[in-house]
Amino acid sequence: MAAAPSSLGTLFGEELTCSICLELFTRPKVLPCGHTFCQDCLQDHASRRVPFHCPNCRQQVRLPSQGVAGLPGSHIAANLCERLKDQAVLSEETREQSQSGNRCNFHPSEEVRLYCKQCQVPVCNECFEASHDEHPTMSLRKAIKQNRGPVQDLIAEGRNILEVYCSFIRGLRDEEKILDDRREETDNKIEEAYRQACDQVIQKLTKEKGRLLSEVEANHKENKGAVQSQRDAVLADVDELSSACDGAEQHMVTECRQLLSRESKLVETVGTFRGKVVPSPVQTHPAFFQPNVSVKLECTLGDVTLPEAASASDHHGNQASDAATTASDAVTKVMGHHQSNTAAPKQRLTFGGVGSQPGQFMRPSGVTVSEEGEIFVADSQNKRIQVFTLQGTFVRQFPTILSDGQKIGPSDVAMDGEGNLWVMGFTNLADFAVQYTKQGRVLRKFHLQKTWWGRGVAMDTRRNHILITRTTTGHWSHPHGEVLVYRPDGTLVRTVGQQQEMKNPVYITVDGEGRILVSDYDNGCVYVYNQDGQFLFQFGGFGSGEGQLQDPRGICTDRAGNVIVVDRGNSRLEMFDKTGRFIKHITTDIEVPKAVAMATQGQLVITDIDNHKVTIFHNSVKFHA
Repeated sequence: MAAAPSSLGTLFGEELTCSICLELFTRPKVLPCGHTFCQDCLQDHASRRVPFHCPNCRQQVRLPSQGVAGLPGSHIAANLCERLKDQAVLSEETREQSQSGNRCNFHPSEEVRLYCKQCQVPVCNECFEASHDEHPTMSLRKAIKQNRGPVQDLIAEGRNILEVYCSFIRGLRDEEKILDDRREETDNKIEEAYRQACDQVIQKLTKEKGRLLSEVEANHKENKGAVQSQRDAVLADVDELSSACDGAEQHMVTECRQLLSRESKLVETVGTFRGKVVPSPVQTHPAFFQPNVSVKLECTLGDVTLPEAASASDHHGNQASDAATTASDAVTKVMGHHQSNTAAPKQRLTFGGVGSQPGQFMRPSGVTVSEEGEIFVADSQNKRIQVFTLQGTFVRQFPTILSDGQKIGPSDVAMDGEGNLWVMGFTNLADFAVQYTKQGRVLRKFHLQKTWWGRGVAMDTRRNHILITRTTTGHWSHPHGEVLVYRPDGTLVRTVGQQQEMKNPVYITVDGEGRILVSDYDNGCVYVYNQDGQFLFQFGGFGSGEGQLQDPRGICTDRAGNVIVVDRGNSRLEMFDKTGRFIKHITTDIEVPKAVAMATQGQLVITDIDNHKVTIFHNSVKFHA
């Protein structure tokens, strides 16, 4: 779009221009780093660059679950852009009017020459005769001349005010550039300090390695010397006895007379060794090294000094004071949050991290826990199931493959009554339900229609039914969700939830009474059905208050029938009783919780899909009302 050709457009056009498309902002979105861009420009940028970075400062940005559309908008920038566009249109209309001359709007053939002082409007001759003949008038030129002075004064005053604001904005832009330069300079210094520290640590470790190797070498020489000394002594005895025996044997064969003189010598030699005991092997003491890496160094790179906030008088009036207050409040919240976390007892365990090595994850989604306390995690993008203990120790892993060797990306996992796993998986062309043993051997599978929304799986162990969620394609803005109930051979038993207008059900569970509970993140609620699929009730609703849910995902139940729901939008877990009445919630501090499962002793296991981690909350975890 074209920038407005007015002075206002000239002053503010640069501030309201997207640095990607170089046009005025359209639906401006603000990144966490503070830079603003058009929504469509960011959407295109994000689709082509993963991970996503700010196009200006290159800072990595974690997009919300809604993508670019979920970023905060800049209403001020949007309003100013609209003002500039309106002014551009007004300027164009004014230009067209000036080209058409002072023609009357009601009588285009007539030229406006008079000004009605009573009605304060310009009129032509026909307008005067029709409506203004008794009103005092004056020439249009004279009226314009009389009003030019006040208008010019107001314009000048307005321009001066605009210049003050524009100067202030330019100052902010300069300050922002200084901050960016200072940040880059500080980052470079930290990197250099890091390299120097690494060099020092490597030097110390190299010296330590040399010392250890020297000790091992000295020990080795000492032990080798003892063995060699004993060998030499024994060899001398062997040589003496062997020489006596060999000489006597030779004389005996040749029947030489010297045999008689040799006999006395042989008697003496053999008699010497007859009572001599063969020595025991010398006791050696080789060095043994037990790896116990502990770099006990004062590893420090330096300090980042945060200066105290300057007073309001040092900045730009009330706006700077408000900004300082806001920053102070933010720091207070962060510090308070940190202190509360520090003071809280360690009642949870987190493990994992991004990667493809054992114990690392790439977008972990579903999770289930066996009766024996083994955690099975659907490691989606690594296309495998990983197994851990309830202490977070890696046990084993197996790839999620079909019987023909094709790999699938697992989205959810559940355990049947025989201790085998049912895994929901997907490829680019189809979805699959696959049954594995706990060791990863494929038992059976059946094919499902491809859906671009995620699928969840749960087991009705009493009936040996597999329950799988599905969102039908339709139009993306009006999805329709349902639950499909299958036998292990892939036979469809029934469809549940078609009448309740579910939109995007993913996670599902079956409680101790056989009831089916489904979380629908688009409707922000949980649907409850009996074991035959008849609708009972629903609970939840969009919001962050007690009993409300924002993007609900994983769901499970405890032995008492209470329902635990992952409230992903509010970064917490909610607890409801079996009737859907809100009980308590846990603020988990997990940024993007996904799935949840409960172990036999009450531990809660939660996957964090964006941070590629798994968290275990133990029995002592505190629920907050």
